[in-house]
Parts: sequence; C-alpha cells; structure tokens
Amino acid sequence: MDPDSFRETFSGLALGNVMAAAARDYKKEMLAKEKAQATTHDEVDLDELLDDPELEKLHAERVAALKKEVEKREVLKRQGHGEYREITEGEFLGEVTGSEKVICHFYHHEFYRCKIMDKHLKALAPLYLGTKFIKLDSEKAPFFVAKLAVKTLPCVILFKKGIAFDRLVGFEDLGRKDDFSTRSLENILKKKGIIDDKKGDGSDGEEDADDFKNRKIRSSAAQDSDSD
Repeated sequence: MDPDSFRETFSGLALGNVMAAAARDYKKEMLAKEKAQATTHDEVDLDELLDDPELEKLHAERVAALKKEVEKREVLKRQGHGEYREITEGEFLGEVTGSEKVICHFYHHEFYRCKIMDKHLKALAPLYLGTKFIKLDSEKAPFFVAKLAVKTLPCVILFKKGIAFDRLVGFEDLGRKDDFSTRSLENILKKKGIIDDKKGDGSDGEEDADDFKNRKIRSSAAQDSDSD
C-alpha cells in the first residue's frame, strides 16, 4: 500500500471512531438529561400538589362528606334501620312515621309463603340502610289489619313519610311462584321507589343472597371435585 493510501485509510478509520464515540457520549448525555428533567419535574409537581389550596379544599370537603355520611348512618341505625325487625301493634305508628321510607310485612307465622318473604326481606334489609324493614304479626294487629285492608298474606305495605302508597299482595308481582329470587324482589322495590338504586351500605358490588348461596354451592362442588 502506498503511503498516501495508507494515510487516507487511517484518517478515515480514526474519524469513524471519533464519530462513534461522540455519538455514544451524546446519547449518554441526553439520557442523563432526560432522567434529571423527569426527576425534577416529579419533585416540582409533588411540591405543587402538596401546597395546592384547591387540593386541600377538595380533601377537606371529602373528609367532611364522609363524616356526615357516617353520622347519618348512625342515626338511621338508632332508628332501627339496617336489620329486619319484628314489631308490635303498639309500636306500629311510631315505627312507620319515624322514618321516611318503611317496608312493613304483615305475616302469619304458620304461612309458608310468609316465611319465604321473610327470607328475602331479611337479606335486603342490611343492604338498604335508607329504608326501614319491619314485620308485624297480623293475628296480633287486628286494628291495623282492618284499617289497612290487609286481606291476603303475605302483604308487604310500603310507606313514605308515614303514608301507605303501595303494596305487594301475595306473590302476584313475583310471578306467582314460590322460587322467586331476592334480586326479583329487589328490582320490584326499586321500581316502586321504596329502596334506592344504589345500595346504602357501601356495597354496590355485593351480590344478593341467592347469588351468594349459588356461588358458595358451586365453590364447594369444585373443591369436592378437586379432592377426588
């Protein structure tokens, strides 16, 4: 190789190495810069959020709303909400007029269909804290049975602000069959406006009693199958 060709080739290789090294250095510098900017940006954003008066205001409002909701729930529980309770004829007026929304089941202790209705109302009572769920033995409440024209049992009467505005007589609204689901009764009560669309116990995603029972049965069956 003549000297001139050698120098040109060497010069080209040297230039190529310099450019490659420069490219690597540039890439490292850019990555470090981006990382530093991201870190600084995060820190600035966090500091701004911590000192943001609007955020503090929203947080305070949220805490106040939660506190108010807890207090409201406690008041409702003291009024007998959140459970399915039996009352006497003497307690009837006070119970019905003491809450905005009340569901009262007039029943007979020997009637099979009354026991079915009991099961479903008991499952719904803890889920809808805004409505009071009670039951009254029709044999022990002749005055109100006559006054409210209760002729067929089970009879579920719905009250708003102490006034009876609707009722479920027997299983007429439930397909006239004994094996209706808790969800079916729940949907009817929602349509009639006696329970809210949203469950009042903070359990929007909760399944009804039938769904839970069926899921439990399926789970047990699966475990038995695995053990085989």
